Amino acid sequence: MSDMITAELVDLDLSADTKEAAARALAERMVALGRVTDLDGFLADVAAREAQMPTGLDGGIGIPHCRSAHVTEPTLAFGRSAAGIDFGAADGPADLIFLIAAPAGADDAHLTILSSLARQLMNADFTSALRAADDAASAAALIRGEDDSASSQGADSDAAARAAASPAPQDSAAAPVAASAGAAAGTTAPVPGASVTDASAPAPGATGSAGGADSTAGRPFRIVAVTSCPTGIAHTYMAAESLENAGREAGVEVVVETQGSAGFTRLDPAVVAAADAVIFAHDVPVRDKDRFAGKPTVDVGVKAGINRPADLIAEARERAARGEVTAAAPAGSGTPVERAGDSGEGYGTKLRKWLMSGVSYMVPFVAAGGLLIALGFAIGGYKINKAPSVMDHFVWGQADSWGALLFQIGVVSFGFLVPVLAGYIAYGMADRPGLVPGFVGGAISVTINAGFLGGLAAGLIAGGVVMAIQKVNIPAALRGIMPVVVIPLISSAIVGFLMFVVIGKPIAEAQKGLTDWLGGLTGTNALLLGALLGLMMCFDLGGPVNKVAYTFATAGIAVANPSDSAMKIMAAVMAAGMVPPLAMALATTVRGRLFTRAERENGKAAWVLGASFISEGAIPFAAADPLRVIPSSMVGGAITGALSMAFDATLRAPHGGIFVVPLIGNPLLYLVAIAVGVCVTAALVIVLKGLRKPAPAGAAVGSPEGGPAAAAEPKQPVAA
Repeated sequence: MSDMITAELVDLDLSADTKEAAARALAERMVALGRVTDLDGFLADVAAREAQMPTGLDGGIGIPHCRSAHVTEPTLAFGRSAAGIDFGAADGPADLIFLIAAPAGADDAHLTILSSLARQLMNADFTSALRAADDAASAAALIRGEDDSASSQGADSDAAARAAASPAPQDSAAAPVAASAGAAAGTTAPVPGASVTDASAPAPGATGSAGGADSTAGRPFRIVAVTSCPTGIAHTYMAAESLENAGREAGVEVVVETQGSAGFTRLDPAVVAAADAVIFAHDVPVRDKDRFAGKPTVDVGVKAGINRPADLIAEARERAARGEVTAAAPAGSGTPVERAGDSGEGYGTKLRKWLMSGVSYMVPFVAAGGLLIALGFAIGGYKINKAPSVMDHFVWGQADSWGALLFQIGVVSFGFLVPVLAGYIAYGMADRPGLVPGFVGGAISVTINAGFLGGLAAGLIAGGVVMAIQKVNIPAALRGIMPVVVIPLISSAIVGFLMFVVIGKPIAEAQKGLTDWLGGLTGTNALLLGALLGLMMCFDLGGPVNKVAYTFATAGIAVANPSDSAMKIMAAVMAAGMVPPLAMALATTVRGRLFTRAERENGKAAWVLGASFISEGAIPFAAADPLRVIPSSMVGGAITGALSMAFDATLRAPHGGIFVVPLIGNPLLYLVAIAVGVCVTAALVIVLKGLRKPAPAGAAVGSPEGGPAAAAEPKQPVAA
């Protein structure tokens, strides 16, 4: 920690009036010390993280942070603002601003140090000492943990409570930050089953075991918790510290599993089994969530764990007293889709999730393979697909050889698309036993030229076959070999028979018919298809409809030699997908008064997200005003899709946004199509928002032009 923050990285008179200006001022100090190599690139990463969720915390604290490839070593800068800077906290501006910069490949030790700072911020003595610091050197020393006098009172009061949990005090405000080894382990429980609260303090009137019965006499109420946030650097550990502190005050045992960037260590099963209730404070999915089934559960966002931990503990106790428990997963039904979904989902919902499971695993292969093939063509020319194998002919100094190498690697990557699609559809249905027959069926689909449609069918059949086998009542003596031998053998044989002999040929014919139809699209038909795909891309901004259009396009180019029609479809889909975030960014720039402050901040990040073909950058705007934003986006997306088809723009890469423009056929007209769609959408949004009735007098403070209160703004989504 000694070199993570120095006096040169402290500004006790931070004069910035916006969070962007504050981040820039602190980042400039990092640049001056060589800790950050590209100021604008680093600030773009900070803004992208901020767009996921505001980083302001109650108590006047702002913690902008990110991982970035532009950071050379873990670095912390601190600024103190007399006027306060809005970081989106519910209780107002922040006067203590910590900018945390972690390298893209930061190791566990560095993340442990950063997480330890997050825990310190939950100590009132520590923050009071920072507000009273009169020079940069003493502030830096306080943050490093070299001067613990300011927080000794908090350490003394906590020492007895922590003594039962660890041989040495664990209060991060009283000890040097680097001493917090518990965070590196990913859990705040120092030893399995150890309490991190005052075990001698009973929970007055507390009841509740997993089934709602009274707690064992003479022991406090027990809670296990899981905290996690998108970056896994700050909020994760601050929520853990906050819950632990609130537990000590309430006389409740709280053991927290922090699922942060440094990984996590699962709570001891005995600790989970003995818990009376569970708290999930998270903004990313809880890993291995089924471990906590059958317990009274409170499920909230990570900032609730930081800002109102006492309320969460009280709610957990109330639920336990009422006997409310989450349902345990029935035997044989714990598939990935069912673990991620709600009980009682209909078949249609499950089918969509099964298909999306396969698509989500397939897309990285599409992106890697497509970009490699596109680069191969860019370097070696459009005859590179005729080049001999680089195993037989490769000349280090020839561009053609490198182009052929990239092309051939991309082709191999593309060869996995259909098997991965089929395998992970089956995985979503039947968990790991579905992988083998799914991959086998997908590979057969490639062999018989059944393509993408064959992969869909093979995945669904494989999952269904495995699910049927799992329902058979097997003697106990044979259950041990079922997942390793019997299920893979029987399911692969059945799927192979059906694909080779029964349905493979009809599907191959249908695939050929679809390919021929796409190849024959011209004129009006092509324009209508482009408009339809544009509408789909902008309908739900990264949701199922968007993914259907994207998958349709990528399936067409997932071959070594795609047709011009397939590459035109891919170009239209990517162009339309860039429209919504870019349009929202433009609208917030042109008529910022029509948007809330948070939306204007999101608009700045939307420039980068839209240019990178990340449609989800428009979700905050659509969530806040769907009736104006979504129709406007669909109109602009349809126009862009149709224009892209009309301009005969082609695209071999399945992703990349403006960064793959050199690989696009007719690139200038392609950019014109995007610009037209962006302008149309932005204009429609501005007009529609301008027509809405003004808010009545006395509207809540903090909204633009007397509009809706900031408290009504939607929670920011987690980015992909």
